[in-house]
Parts: sequence; C-alpha cells; structure tokens
Amino acid sequence: MASRRGPDQQPPGPQRRIMRTQTAGNIGEAMLDSEVVPSSLVEIAPILRVANEVEARNPRVAYLCRFYAFEKAHRLDPTSSGRGVRQFKTALLQRLERENETTLVGKQKSDAREMQNFYRLYYEQYIKKLQSAADKADRAQLTKAYQTAAVLFEVLKAVNLSESVEVSDEILEAHTEVAEKTQIYVPYNILPLDPDSANQAIMKYPEIQASVSALRNIRGLPWPKNHEKKVNEDILDWLQAMFGFQRDNVANQREHLILLLANVHIRQLPKPDQQPKLDDRALTEVMKKLFKNYTKWCKFLGRKRSLWLPTIQQEVQQRKLLYMGLYLLIWGEAANLRFMPECLCYIYHHMAFELYGMLAGNVSPMTGEFIKPAYGGEDEAFLRKVVTPIYETIAKEARRSKGGKYKHSDWRNYDDLNEYFWSVDCFKLGWPMRADADFFSQPPEKLQVDKSEDRKPITGDRWTGKINFVEIRSFWHIFRSFDRMWSFFILCLQAMIIIAWNGNGDLSSISEGDTFKKVLSIFITAAILKLAQAVLDIMLSWKARRMMSYHVKLRYILKAISAAVWVIVMPVTYAYSWKNPPGFAQTIRSWFGNGSSSPSLFILAVFIYLSPNILNVLLFLFPIVRRYLERSNYKIVTLMMWWSQIKPLVVPTKEIMEVPIHTFKWHEFFPRAKNNIGVVVALWAPIILVYFMDTQIWYAIFSTIFGGIYGAFRRLGEIRTLEMLRSRFQSLPGAFNDRLIPKTEDKPKKKGLKATLSRKFDEIPSNKGKEAARFAQLWNKIITSFREEDLISNRERNLLLVPYWADPDLDLIQWPPFLLASKIPIAVDMAKDCNRKDRELKKKLDADNYMKCAVRECYASCKSIINNLVQGDREKVVINDIFTKVDEHIEKDDLIKELNMSDLPSLYEQFVELIECLSRNNKDEKDRVVIILLNMLEVMTRDIMEDPLPSLLDSNHGGSYGKHEGMTPLDQQYQYFGALNFPVQPETEAWKEKIRRLSLLLTVKESAMDVPSNLEARRRISFFSNSLFMDMPAAPKVRNMLSYSVLTPYYTEAVLFSINALELENEDGVSILFYLQKIFPDEWTNFLERVNSSEEELRGTGELQEELRLWASYRGQTLTKTVRGMMYYRKALELQAFLDMAKDKDLMKGYKDVESNIEEDSKNERSLWAQCQAIADMKFTYVVSCQQYGIHKRSGDARAKDILRLMTTYPSLRVAYIDEVEVTSNDKSKKTIQKVYYSVLVKAASPKSIDSSNPVQNLDEVIYKIKLPGPAILGEGKPENQNHAIIFTRGEGLQTIDMNQDNYMEEAFKMRNLLEEFLKTHGVRPPTILGLREHIFTGSVSSLAWFMSNQETSFVTIGQRLLANPLKVRFHYGHPDVFDRLFHLTRGGVSKASKIINLSEDIFAGFNSTLREGNVTHHEYIQVGKGRDVGLNQISMFEAKIANGNGEQTISRDIYRLGHRFDFFRMLSCYFTTTGFYFSTLITVLIVYIFLYGRLYLVLSGLEEGLSNHPAIRDNKPLQVALASQSFVQIGLLMALPMMMEIGLERGFRNALIDFILMQLQLAPVFFTFSLGTRTHYYGRTLLHGGAEYRSTGRGFVVFHAKFADNYRLYSRSHFVKGIELMILLLVYHIFGHSYRGVVAYVFITISIWFMVGTWLFAPFLFNPSGFEWQKILDDWTDWNKWISNRGGIGVLPEKSWESWWDKEHDHLRYSGMRGRITEIVLSVRFFIYQYGLVYHLNITKNTQNFLVYGASWVVILLILFVMKAVSVGRRRFSANFQLVFRMIKGLIFITFIAILITLIAVPGMTFRDIIVCILAFMPTGWGMLLIAQACKPVVVRAGLWSSVKTLARGYEIVMGLLLFIPVAFLAWFPFVSEFQTRMLFNQAFSRGLQISRILGGQRKDRADHTSRNKE
Repeated sequence: MASRRGPDQQPPGPQRRIMRTQTAGNIGEAMLDSEVVPSSLVEIAPILRVANEVEARNPRVAYLCRFYAFEKAHRLDPTSSGRGVRQFKTALLQRLERENETTLVGKQKSDAREMQNFYRLYYEQYIKKLQSAADKADRAQLTKAYQTAAVLFEVLKAVNLSESVEVSDEILEAHTEVAEKTQIYVPYNILPLDPDSANQAIMKYPEIQASVSALRNIRGLPWPKNHEKKVNEDILDWLQAMFGFQRDNVANQREHLILLLANVHIRQLPKPDQQPKLDDRALTEVMKKLFKNYTKWCKFLGRKRSLWLPTIQQEVQQRKLLYMGLYLLIWGEAANLRFMPECLCYIYHHMAFELYGMLAGNVSPMTGEFIKPAYGGEDEAFLRKVVTPIYETIAKEARRSKGGKYKHSDWRNYDDLNEYFWSVDCFKLGWPMRADADFFSQPPEKLQVDKSEDRKPITGDRWTGKINFVEIRSFWHIFRSFDRMWSFFILCLQAMIIIAWNGNGDLSSISEGDTFKKVLSIFITAAILKLAQAVLDIMLSWKARRMMSYHVKLRYILKAISAAVWVIVMPVTYAYSWKNPPGFAQTIRSWFGNGSSSPSLFILAVFIYLSPNILNVLLFLFPIVRRYLERSNYKIVTLMMWWSQIKPLVVPTKEIMEVPIHTFKWHEFFPRAKNNIGVVVALWAPIILVYFMDTQIWYAIFSTIFGGIYGAFRRLGEIRTLEMLRSRFQSLPGAFNDRLIPKTEDKPKKKGLKATLSRKFDEIPSNKGKEAARFAQLWNKIITSFREEDLISNRERNLLLVPYWADPDLDLIQWPPFLLASKIPIAVDMAKDCNRKDRELKKKLDADNYMKCAVRECYASCKSIINNLVQGDREKVVINDIFTKVDEHIEKDDLIKELNMSDLPSLYEQFVELIECLSRNNKDEKDRVVIILLNMLEVMTRDIMEDPLPSLLDSNHGGSYGKHEGMTPLDQQYQYFGALNFPVQPETEAWKEKIRRLSLLLTVKESAMDVPSNLEARRRISFFSNSLFMDMPAAPKVRNMLSYSVLTPYYTEAVLFSINALELENEDGVSILFYLQKIFPDEWTNFLERVNSSEEELRGTGELQEELRLWASYRGQTLTKTVRGMMYYRKALELQAFLDMAKDKDLMKGYKDVESNIEEDSKNERSLWAQCQAIADMKFTYVVSCQQYGIHKRSGDARAKDILRLMTTYPSLRVAYIDEVEVTSNDKSKKTIQKVYYSVLVKAASPKSIDSSNPVQNLDEVIYKIKLPGPAILGEGKPENQNHAIIFTRGEGLQTIDMNQDNYMEEAFKMRNLLEEFLKTHGVRPPTILGLREHIFTGSVSSLAWFMSNQETSFVTIGQRLLANPLKVRFHYGHPDVFDRLFHLTRGGVSKASKIINLSEDIFAGFNSTLREGNVTHHEYIQVGKGRDVGLNQISMFEAKIANGNGEQTISRDIYRLGHRFDFFRMLSCYFTTTGFYFSTLITVLIVYIFLYGRLYLVLSGLEEGLSNHPAIRDNKPLQVALASQSFVQIGLLMALPMMMEIGLERGFRNALIDFILMQLQLAPVFFTFSLGTRTHYYGRTLLHGGAEYRSTGRGFVVFHAKFADNYRLYSRSHFVKGIELMILLLVYHIFGHSYRGVVAYVFITISIWFMVGTWLFAPFLFNPSGFEWQKILDDWTDWNKWISNRGGIGVLPEKSWESWWDKEHDHLRYSGMRGRITEIVLSVRFFIYQYGLVYHLNITKNTQNFLVYGASWVVILLILFVMKAVSVGRRRFSANFQLVFRMIKGLIFITFIAILITLIAVPGMTFRDIIVCILAFMPTGWGMLLIAQACKPVVVRAGLWSSVKTLARGYEIVMGLLLFIPVAFLAWFPFVSEFQTRMLFNQAFSRGLQISRILGGQRKDRADHTSRNKE
C-alpha cells in the first residue's frame, strides 16, 4: 500500500532523509555514486554518470569530469547548507585526491589536449556510427550519446578555460550539431515526436499520424511578439506560450492527447485511409466525455459554456483541440486540485473564455488592447498564480486538522473546498482571483500565524466554514442518512404492537374498528419522526450555515416548521376522530375542548400528509418496472417472522404490569411506580434491538440463495476439476477461437434460455488451419508461463504443450500429450490381443476418442518421419507400397482382419528405438538406424502383412546375384537404406518438437491423470477454461481495442527479498527461505530443475542468487510479484497483436519463431515484432507510483536498486515518484535552502555503454519532471500518491492495482474482452467502473489464513455479484477494478483523499461514481490474485482499519446523499451492505449487554423473585428466539452461508460441506466471534470519539509467536475489558439468579454469551503459534513484567512501557468533543450498578434496605483509595531515608486489614461468599471511576490526582493480565495442548503433507546434527 501519513508525520525506517553517514559512505561505490547525490546538488548527477561511463576507457577524463562536478557543486551550494552536502563534498574530494595520483602516472598530454582528443574520438567513433543506424534501440542510444557529448563538452570548456587553451573549430562544429540534436533528442515515453523518428514503427500508424498532423495545425493562431519559432510546433505549444504552462506538462499532455485521439479514431474507421486525417467523430466523442462534467456544472450554475465553436468548418477541429488541450494542461498541472473537479471547471471556464477572446481578436474595453490571459504566459505562470494560492489554502486547512485528529467540523476538507464551487457565489472569487476572497480566509486562531507572514493579517471571521455538510461524530447520522428505513421499521413495530395488544391479538383483528383506528396512530409517530429528522438536519448542519444559500436555509426552516405543524395537527385530528376516545386521545381533547368527533378530518389530514409520498411511489412505479420485487417480498417475510415473536410477549407483559410488588432487595427509589415498567423494559429491549438487526440475517439468506442461482446461470463452476476439463477439452480450441480471437464476420448471437443453458463451440478438425495455429500459440503461452512460475516441472510442461509449428503432413488436430499419455501402449496391447476381432477393437477405440486421435497421429507422424528419412528410390517405392496398402485397408475398414496385429509390439519397439536415435541425431548411429529400419521392414512385410509386396521381390542387396558368378566390387554394391537423411538436416525446432512429442506419445506408459499436480496450476487452468464458456463480449482486434493503463501505488514495502532477509533466522531458527521451501515443496523442486542447479550451488553465482531472490519474492507480497503479474498484460497484447497481424506463413511458423528472432527484428522497424511492440505501446501503459523512490535513490537504499532492476527487466515499465529538491534561495533575508517538489516519471535508460566490455551501468532517465506547488501528501497517503501519478497514465481505461496483488498470463488474454464492456449499456447507462473478481492466494497455510481467505472470497464473488446486479449498489472495494478513465479524471480521480474521513479511500470512488450518475458492474469471467493478512494480529488490525473506515463513512456526506437519493429498496441495499452491516454488528453485541444488564436489574432489585412463577420470567420463548438470532450472527453463520454457497457453486457442494465441518473443527466460530468484537469496538469508538487511523498490517509470512504483552496491548480495550465485564455479569447472575430458574434454561440462554466471553478473552492465545509452549510462556511472563513496570515519558514507545501505551490508548479522548466525553461518562455509570445492587445482598446487610448501606460502601472505597495514596506518597517520601518506618507502617496497615476482616467474619457473620461479592461489587466501581477520570483528564490533572489515577490503572492492568495469563500458563503445563493447537492451527498444511512442526521448531535439530557431525 502507499503512504497513509500526512505531511506532519515521519514514516518509519531509516530512509526518510539522506543520512549523513549514508551520503558520505556510499560515495565510494563505483556504480551508484552518480545517484547518491544530495538533492540540492542534483544538477551534478549527469556529470558523475558520464564519469562512470568513460572511466574504463579513459580514467583521466573520468577524473576531470568528477573534478568539474566538485567545482559545480561548490558553485551550487557554496555554504554547504543543504542536507548532507558537506559530507558529500568531503567524500568526493577524498576520492579525487586518490584518483589524481593514479591518473597522473604515465600522463603525456595536458588535460585540455586529453579532453579534446577524447571528445573527438567519442564523436567520431560513437555518435557518427549511431547516426547511420536509425532503429528504436539505437534512437535511445543516440539520445544518451548526445547527452554524454554535451556533458563532455561542458567539462572540456571548463578545463580549457583553466589552462587558457582555445577550443578547436572542428570540436566547436561538432558541438553545435550535438547541441541542436540534444534539444531534439530528449528521452520520450511512448511516442518519439522528434523529426528524425518518423521512421519508427509506432509513428507510421495512420491514426498516430492523423492525430499528430491535426495537433500541428496552428494556422491563424496569434503568437506572442517575442516568441521563438521551433520545429514542429503545435497547438499545445501555443497554449504554453499564452498561459504559461510548464514545458514537461505540455510534453506529457501532448502524448496523452495524441494517443487518446488515435485510439478513438481507429475504432471509428476500421479500414484507415491512406491519407491520414483525424476523424471528426473521434474528436467529438473524446470532447463529449471530457467536457460532460463541465457542461453539467455550467447548466447547474446557469452559466453559458466557454466552448464556442467557429462557423467556418475548417477551423472547428482546431478549436476543439484547443479546448481539449487547455483542459488537459490545466488538469496535468493542477496537483492536489485534481481532487476538486468543480474547482478545475471554474479555472477552465475563465481560461477558455480568455482563449475564445484571443482567437476572436476581442479588444479589452479597459485597455483598448487585444485581450490577453489574466495570468500571462511567462514560465510557470499557471502554477505560481493559479494553482499555488488554492493549494496553499488546502495545505493550511490540512495543517489545522492536526493529521485528521481535530474535529471534522473545524476544518475544510477537499469536498468542502470543492463544493464552494457548487454555488454561484464562487464567481465572487473573480478572475484574476482576489487574494482577499472568503475562499482564502482562515479562522481567527490562525491570525497570529498569518501576521508573521508578509501579507496583511486576514480578518478571521470571514472563514467560510464547512460547506453544504458537516461531519459531526454522532450515532444520529445513521438515522439521518437512512431516515426512511428507520421510520419504516419503527412504524411497522408500532403497528404490530398495537395489533398484538388490542382485541384477541390475532392479525385479523386489524379489521376491527377500534384496533384499526389505533393502528392509524402510526401517522402521529411518522410526523414526530419527520420533526426529529428536520431538527437533526438543522443541528448537524449548523456549522455550514455561513456558506448555505438562502434557499437551502429557507428549506431547512420550512421543513422544521411544517413538521412541527403536522406534529400538532395529527394528534388533534386523531383525538377528534374518536367517539369514546382512549386515554391519550382524551388528554388531547381536554386541552382543545370536547367538541364533536369528526373522523373524516383525520383521514383528510393523513391524505394531505401522504400526498408527496404517493407522488414518489407513482414516479417510482411507472418509468421503470419494479426491478426489486424480491426485496419487497422479503420485507413481508421479515414482518411475518417478527409477528411470531411480538404476539407471544403481549399477554405476559400485560400480566406483569398488573402484579403488585412491594418488597425489594435493594433501596428502591420509586417504590410506588406502577406497571413494573422496569421489568417490561428489561424484557422488551433485547427483542426490539433484534428487530432492528434481523434484516441483516434476511439479507444474508437472500444473498446466498439469489447469488447462488445467479452464479449458476453465469456458468460458474462448470469446469472445476481436471476430469471435467479433460471431458470438455475437445471444445476448448473452439472456445479459444470464439472468445479470444477477433471474429472476421459477426454471427448473430443466440439469445434466450436455451443459449444460456447450453453453449457449443465449433470443433476444429485439423491443425492445418489458422484456428488450430492460434489455439496452439495461446495455449502454449499459458503453459510456458506456468513453467516460468515453477508451478509445473519440465515433464509436465512437455505433456501439456501442443505443437507450436503446424505440421503440414498431419491433417488432424494434435491434442496435448497429457490427454494422449499411455494411449499408444494400451492400443498396441489391445491390437495384439484382438485376434482379428475388429468390431470389439473398434468399439473400444470409438469409446475413447483421445486414443483414436493418438493412434491416427502416431501413424501419420510415422509415415512423415520415414518418408523424410528414406531417400533411396528403391526403398521409397517399397515404403510407398506398404503405406498405400495400409491406407487402402483403413479406407475399406478391414485393417484388423487383413493384417496380423499380434506382431505389432515388436514393430512398436523398433519404432521407439528409431525415435530415440532421431532425438539424439548423432551421425555415429547411422548404421544402427539402417538396421532398425530393416528390422521394421522385415516385421512389416514378413509378420504383419501376409501378401508379398511385388516391389520387395527385387530388393536384395546386390540385385545381380544369379546373373553371373563374379564378385561385384564393394563400391558398386547396392546397400538397402544406404541413402538416408541422417543425421537429419536441417534439424529445425519444428522437427525437434515433432520427435519430442512422438517420443512422449510412445513412451509414457502411466496415465497423466495428475498432470498438472500443483493445486494452484489446477485451479488456474480450470477457472480459465471455465471462463471461456461464460458470457463475455467478443474480442476486438488489438488495434481496435480500448487502450488502458495500470496504476500501482507503492510506499516503502518490500520490492525484492534480499539474500540476507531470506536467510535471516527468527528466534525459532526459521528463515523465510526455509519456510517457503516447506510451504511450496513442489515449486521449490521445479525451481531447482529450471535453473539446473542443486540447493548448495545456488549461492555459487550472482545469477543464481538473483533467481533465488526472485523465486522467493514471487511467493511473498512484494512489488516484484505485482509488476511481473501486470506485465503479463503487455506480453498478452504482443502475442494477440501477432495473431491479428500475422500472415498465414508467419502464423504457421508460430509466435515462438518471432520471439526467437527478436535481436534482428528489433533493428527493423517494419518487422512483425516491431509492429507488435508498437501496438502494445499504444494500448497499454503500466505506471508504478513509488512515492519515495527519489529519497531511496539518493540515500543508496536497496529498494531503489531493486526498482531500477524492475525497470531494466521490463523496459515498458514506468515509475513515477515525488522528488524533493533543495534549492538555494535568492532571497538573502530568508533561510538559504528551500524545498521544491516535483512529480517525476522515469524509465530505464539504455544500458549499453561506450565500451561493450564494460560492466553494464543500469540507470534511469527522467522523461517528465513537473513542478508541484508544495508537498503532494496533504491528505491520506495512498490516494495522494495515486493522484500525483495519474497524469502519467494513458488510455480510456485505468486499472488500479494494489501492491499485494498478482495477475496471471491466461487472465491477461481476456482483458480486451473486458474493456469492451465499457461500450455496452448495463441497465440504464454504460459502466464507469468494471468490477473484477479476486482470488485470495494466501489461504493455503494456517487455518486463520483459510478463514480469512474464504470470507474475502465470498465477498469478492457472491457478495459483489449480488451488489452489482440486481441490487445496483456495488461500489469500489479496493483494487483490481477498471475505471472509465476520462469519466473519473474529470470527476475527482479514482479515490478521495481527505484526511481520516476518507480512510477507506477506495469505496469513496464508488460512492462518487454512483452519485455522479456512473454505473458500477461486476464481471466474473476474469480474476486477479490478491494477498491477505494471515496472522490473527494482522487480521485484527485490518478489521480495525475497515471498521474505522466504516465509522468515518457513516458520518460522511457521500453516505448521506446516497441514503437520500436512492429509491427505497436501493437505499435498503446500500445500508445493509455498507455501514448498516457494521451497525448491525454493534447491535448484536449491544443485545448481549442489554439482556444481561436487564437480568442484573431484575435479580438485584428482587423483582425476579417477586415474579419468579411468571412464565415471562421463567420461560420466555420470544427472548430465547431473539437471542438465538443474535447467536446466529455472533458465531459467524451470517458469513458462512454465502461462503458455503460459493464454495458449493465453484468446487461442488460435497466440498462445501467438508469445508464447513472442517472449519467448525478448526474453531471458525471462535475466529468470527472474535472478529465481531474487533468490528464493534473500532466502529463504535470511531463514531463516538474518532481516533481512526491507517494501520499498517505488514505483509510478511506469519508463523511466529506473538508475545503476551503484544496481544495484551492490541486486544486489551477491544476484547479483554469487555470480556471480563460480561463474565462478571454472568457470575453475578449465576450467584443470585440460579435459585429462581431452571439450570438448563439458564445454560441454553447464556451459552452463546459464555462462548463470547471465552472467545474474547482467550482467542488471541488460542490462535497464537506456540501459544501453549512452556518456554515461550516463561519468556512472555518476563517480557510482560518488564513492560508493565517500565516508566513512560517523551520518546518512550508504547511497546516499551505500559505508561506510554496507556496514554496513547486514550489519545482519542483528547480530541473527542464534549458530546463524546459526556457519552463516555454516562456509559461509565453502568459500572456503579454492581456496587449499588450487591451491597444489599451481603450476608451482613440482608435485613436492611436503608440507603445508608450504599453510603457506607462508598466510605469503604474512599478509605481503600486513601490508604493506596498514602502508601504511594510514603514510598516516594520515606522509602529512601526512613525505610524501617515505612515498612512498619505497611505492616500496620496489613495487620489492621486482617483485624477488620476477622471482626466482620466473627461479629456480623460475614461469609466467604460475601468476600467474593464485595470484590464483584467494588472492582467495577473502581473501573468506572477510572473511565470517568480519563474522560475528564484536564480537570483531574489540574486537581493533581492524575498520578493516583495512573497507579490505580496499573493495578487494574496487572489484575487483568493475571486473569488472562494464569489459565494459559496452566494449559501450557500439558504438552498435548500445544500439539492439539498446532494441529488445529495448521491443519491446511498438514493435509498437504507439510512439516509445520519443523517450521515451528525451526532448524535447531538440523543445526545440532550438523554441529555433532562436525565434531566427529
């Protein structure tokens, strides 16, 4: 993930700045010293690069270059004030001193002569040679050569100047040419736009030429007077000259616009004209997309668009390009303003107006001159005068937020600042913008800061404040955002209670007059709820009142007044609708006078009140048919279910209300209260809470059923095993050609149910056709990628490949050998045993089609090989006769009858031997081949064929025996098979492949049923094959497809594991490498086979070490893995472009042939390979945004080298980063060094050096460097990182990929199909975000990883499938979604970045897209890999981050707007799938609390005893049902349902059932219950107090033991405290409630709560590897003691000291508002109930209920606290000087305590139970006091009591720690517990036969064995 830190936070790790030691120390490293340069001296880096380059050829020249660099460094920073400059200069000087001595030895010429000679030599030998070659690679070389020559000349000039030598004319001429060329030949990204590059493949495409020529149409543009003309000037150059854009921004957007137009243009014209002219339709399409948001903005504000087009048709295209170019240039330089789309509209609106004025030649009425831009065209004018002022406002607001910790209502975020431009008032800002405008004002507390600046102080009361919406921390947001849903729930509940309460309680009683009238009272409730909503709106929007328009304010006020009126009208008209009014109505009538009743008046009021709702319903029903009928049906089901729980409660409630109770067990404050209202609340509260939560359960059931059916119709899981794949493999080539190859003519697509249920593809009859050739190329590319990834071995690869080269001799399709393996040996045996019974044999062959294919192929290949081998005419005649005869028998179908098959095995053996000889192709074996052929001939003619061959009769060796008796000389003898093509010449790749394949068919005897054996390879190949049978758009040609980019944000995670990191052992002796070898044993074996090396040899060479590092990195969550995966897209496009463009001849030769000739082809721009490359460049760009790359590079960080290595490996990879450069200020009054920030794009520089014998120097080269207005990271790090790099992406689609993702070759082939979805309409409009499914690749080791993987998989498949369709509420949940790039770049980007409020930045992109009329879809025929957290602590931190994010979403404007703009059903879907899920989780836990505190009240007050015989207390069925619902959610069944459905769908329902049982055995309910606690705690805390933050989970391999103290820190507040509280509640209930209730009922009701308690207290230890190992327990105890006793203080980390942790843990309270603190205090009061209730249940107080008893208990508490304080003070004051006195006082206190205890036991009869009860009473009180003290910290600190609070808190933490530690330590005594835990945790791995015990136990045993062997 990218950075999440704000500007004020330092990231972890040592690489933040160039450390002084690093800078100096790394200078000596020859190859990288040009990069390790302080940022203030960045200009000398090119000189040092040249020094490195020339060093091998001329060390003296290298020395002079470095010396010049040193002098230049001194000029750049004479005072060495930049960071690290002094050390750098010193180290460079030391090196120069050493080099001067060595290079002076043998020096004959002066330095000036030396430099001149070298320059001349370089120009003659290198530059001139390169000028003659003009290919792409040499173009890069030439660019580099000109830059080097320019530097050399600069040095030469300086040397000549110092030696007073003139530069020769020849060199000056050369330099003039070099200088000119250096201006032209600049490093380019994709398009080389210089005049000399017109011959490059990409520049020859008509669409590129058309776009370039359209842009270069500058006819009629008024250039500034002093403008210097350049070659090939275009429209963007003019815009730069007029408006002052940066040069690199112009270059970047030029390429962007050309590629955009070219790609749209080619789709408009399938056959481009020879005369390239840009198509007007393409221009219109791009313009429409680019300005759609701007047009809406103008319409909304009632302004005319600044998009006037000329009347002359010829100028229209130029004008459109000017408008588009202007917008893109503004966007490209807008930096953080890109998050504010309407702000960009405002800027564009004014600049486009100026543009129009200039083109129309308008004259200014003020000056009388031609109109000029307000911000003139000088360099960087736009950045300085337009962007910077707005940026500074954003930066000031970000600083005021204190990293997002301040209340959201006190500072303006990106949304607030953007929404300023949603009002016509924004035009008050003016153009040029007024510096004193409200927009730029800051609130009063900023005045002091502002005074210190140069500007005049701003009056602070003009701060605009929040705009349109205020994010206030409150649970009321849940009601406010989804008020319609809550009103619906409350009104339904009221109606059901009324029906149940009145009449006989049956549902039919609603028809009774009085009951119906009472039900109508719901309208009164509705009016009250409306008023509550109106009042809430006013309260929560109060801080936004300043910027609110008059109309909005009026609307709020009128809404509140009208709601208040209805609250009066409704009850009054209701009261007068009754003849005999009930109590409530009677009271109202008594206020207004007892007039006559008028029912019609109430009905009229209801009708008027409902009229807006009726209108809404009609509007909803008529335009579109009810798409969400399922939703409405299931709401009815919900109501029916709830009816069954409410009705049974009514009668018992009525009875309870009538039972009089006068005796209480405690001091009752309201003894005369009627109706036992407390009991009624205790009974009803949990049930009503379940009522509000249970829809979540129904949603889970609904999503499971519907998602499963929908998935089945989408054909998921049709091919899920290898057996299924084999059975359908014959239709696979057809599927490949239908899905992945563009169709020449469009066949009508079959529709309807039949087409959905069955899918057939045309079968391919022969491998001679193009279809078979295309299938072979694609299939083999996939299999090769499997081999490269080490998923399969060489043998498996050979068995899976199909022939690359189509064999002209075979007229049949050649299946992969794994389908045909063992078929030939079996067929031979069958033929041998058939006894000429051909019917039986034919039946067997017909039954096994693959055997038939294998036999046909072997025969055809045999025929082809023998015909190729045999060259003698006589032998050819014989062989032709044999084959003719066999062919005749085959045609007549009597082969088995006519030929003797019993001797076939001997022929087969000879043929196998022949193939072995051919595979070796050794000329020494020629004689052997002759004998084999003779043997074969003999077997064939003598044994198999019974009729003699005529051609054989005259074919003995001599041929003349019998004619005469003389001896023929040897050289005249005729040798049979003498003329052989052996060794085979030419031995082509095609021939070798043919022999290899035939050898496999003949010799593989065992079945290849288990090929491939690797589980991941099987899964991938099955999913891919299955996906080809699913619905997907037809593939266009690569040239006609939509272009796209991939963007990956990267911060400081691992790029590539180093050898040290791989071999570094942890405390258990386990290294990452050892761990990986055990987890991926088959892949490790395959790797060793691929590199052809043993494990010991791997460390031998650097090359093998690199391979090892790569192998390990591809199995972690590293950047290298992600980049490899994403670059598969490019490889796929290259192959697909080849298949599109290749002529038949090339196609039959195959793609491998093209790949093998890359070296020659890359030189030729016309070659097929160069064209494939060019097309891939046009269609695909991959940008990795490595935010810190510049800092890493300058500090010599290994990550920078690894990133550079990636760029070198993948030349088309681009890296963007934020560069911080220190520059010396010209202003002497200010500090001398200022920081300047740039957005930089780099690529790998051409690696060739002057001397090819030199070691290659891998370097990067800057393509674009765009200056920023300041630090880029103002909000959340990751979206800011994406935003700075998004300007370097290209195309119409943008896939956002995270750093923990992977991709697969086979999936990359489907990308062009996926992009076609953008051109289809899904529902109402085309999609703006295409959702993709993910495969979680980290679920294969521990049970936790498996649970997490299953949970995540079900969300990204069945969950999102349902959200996208039919619910239409899928948003964007992290990456791999593909965005409509133009839609999003004009609407604020692909994520939101405001600090903290946009913590879950991804989902806000989905919210934004939906709110701006976008459409989000989900597609399951393509998948991307994704890594997840695998340890409990990592998972919990991830869950915490998501819960925090949801808390922030709840209070966000986006959720509020969605809740109000969706129709009712879509709003419900939105609620239950976003924040509602977390609120339901919170309610689930709240139910437990409410239930237990209700029981506590009943037990302690004595009410339970008073009502003990009542069924509502004794056997409360509805309550049990409600708690059952709660348990259903708690133990994770809600998650398990969709999970099981998805596993069933994709892997079979038997597997799903097995997985479900295994999950229960591996304690999945414990994990889900624990996660419930995490989500509840962090969601609730975020809503109350804030404190949300990005939590870095780390992506390492987690099989290590977490210390007890670590677990305690992480889970203390979220789980342990809550678990202990619930445990105390249960204990109190158990002690005092058991005598009144049946034990069984009690156990059944509370069993899930006990389960929750156990889980929350002990799950972290249960899921902790080696959690019950005795030695680890002892280490943990020592560590815990050390941590708890350490003092805190400034700079002491929370991990080191309890005090520091305790302060940080309550940090959120510092920033919480008054509401949050009051809520915290109110909630803390619950802890005082225990004491109040329990003191009356002591044996010594049971006969009195006097309030003084409670008072006395407080005296005891205060006394205890006083003693503790006295001891604490005594320890500080006396322990040093009066040690003995202090010890005596402590002894006295102890004796007094014992005496009081004995007295209490002896006199009033205190029992042991009383002591337990006292502990249960007083401990919660102390905790409650602590919580209140923390909430009131400022007051407590002022009172001087904070240290006492801290001491008390430490005591509580020690007690809690002991409570947790003792059970764990006790279990650790028994060794079998540890064994059981290991088995449970790592069952996944055990089932794969892995040695987890070896991993956990480490390599100690190995090492011990090794040591003992050494001693021997």
